[in-house]
Amino acid sequence: MSGRLRDEMLDRAVEYGRRILNLAEQLETDGRPRRVIDQLIGSGTSVGANLFEAHEAMSRADFVKCVGIATKELHETTFWLRVMVKQGYFTEERLAPLLGESKELLAIMKTMIARTKRKPQS
Repeated sequence: MSGRLRDEMLDRAVEYGRRILNLAEQLETDGRPRRVIDQLIGSGTSVGANLFEAHEAMSRADFVKCVGIATKELHETTFWLRVMVKQGYFTEERLAPLLGESKELLAIMKTMIARTKRKPQS
């Protein structure tokens, strides 16, 4: 590990993005609106992209900024997942594991931001 994040966190981000893409493929197969699919892919894969950027951040401020963007993207992804349940595209049971992972990742990222902000400068 040469960057700021553990490999396990980066692996989780990749897996999250993969799961989002699988969901998007199912939406495409089901003939769902392209705009919804694009929004889900954009926000869902941006979580990992921003965490990978945070991993190589040049400063603490840059790290906090990148993780902060990832949390916003995660919130947006959660929104789209909930809309899809309400719209009947997927059952709540089908998306529960992904929504659970969203919640866990969000808690981890918020903790990372808080710890980084309160850690004294070296």
